[in-house]
Amino acid sequence: MVARRTVVKAAGGGALTSGLAVSAAGASGSVARGDVLLVVEKSSHAVSFYDVMSGRRLGSVQLPDYPHEMVVDSRRRYAYVGHYGVRMASTIGEGGAAVFVVDLHERTLSRTIDIRPYNRVHGMGIDDRDRLYALSEEKAVLLGFDAPATDRAPTRAVPTHGVKTHLFSLTRDGERAYVTGLLSHTVSLVRPYDASVPPVLVTPGQLPESSCLSTDEKTLFVGARGSSTLVAVDARTMRVRRSRKVGGDPLRVYTLDEDRLLVTDIVGNTLTVCATADLRPLRTLRLDGTPAAVSLHPDEAVAYVSLLDRDRIAVVDLDRLTVTGGFATRSEPDVSVLLPAARAH
Repeated sequence: MVARRTVVKAAGGGALTSGLAVSAAGASGSVARGDVLLVVEKSSHAVSFYDVMSGRRLGSVQLPDYPHEMVVDSRRRYAYVGHYGVRMASTIGEGGAAVFVVDLHERTLSRTIDIRPYNRVHGMGIDDRDRLYALSEEKAVLLGFDAPATDRAPTRAVPTHGVKTHLFSLTRDGERAYVTGLLSHTVSLVRPYDASVPPVLVTPGQLPESSCLSTDEKTLFVGARGSSTLVAVDARTMRVRRSRKVGGDPLRVYTLDEDRLLVTDIVGNTLTVCATADLRPLRTLRLDGTPAAVSLHPDEAVAYVSLLDRDRIAVVDLDRLTVTGGFATRSEPDVSVLLPAARAH
């Protein structure tokens, strides 16, 4: 079984079922009625709320063009969405320079935090004290918000020394952040609360984009897209421990538990479970669309996979690694967060 944790993931396969909805309860038998999936729909320029049992869209919050990454606080009170402002990383343009605060109870845009001149805001993170972090791709600066529910501007900023900094992984206490640089081909270890400590950089491969920390936070796993490799890096020394060719384009990497990772490949349209010990593939599921992002149910062995080019969410049973259902979304679903029934409003 998958280790249970809060979201913020064989040769065997199965085509996505057609139609609007197939119950996610089929994946584990006990997904609570009333679970809501919050989805960033970047080309519909919105975040939308979906009932995962029926697939029905419950409402949407319209945002300025091209929101991308999103995190939710521990109380499930607010979602924080970065304004990237352009469709893709390869798109030329200044992009956006804001963080959108979405009220999850009222399902409205509560306010906008203007963070100019820090533009092309992409990576987003939140620590176990609900402190918020937002990454400016253009300025290569990681911003911090000590009280994001009320802050009107960033309360801190640290340089990352990467170029075209896109995403980052964060320790639970927020003391260390690992920032990927698409154009510098680096990962930078930065200290959000001590900018006097210079970043420590490593080159894990070409075009590193996504990363995740092991459950004990001693190892950083990185997907190097241009090298088609999965890489394990010592999270303290920033030395590469091991790497393995996985083929395709490993866009995103997620920690399932102490023994397993989940890797999305947007060339092969697959989800692959890999061993943390030696990075070898264990089982693979082929999808019928491009898996842009994954979110995990906090209590059940269920993953929600955004199929960017199909405008759908695939519901995946992580124990059997099979597609058990899915439902339609609006244009280009990307990052999502599962709001369990007990906390959904």
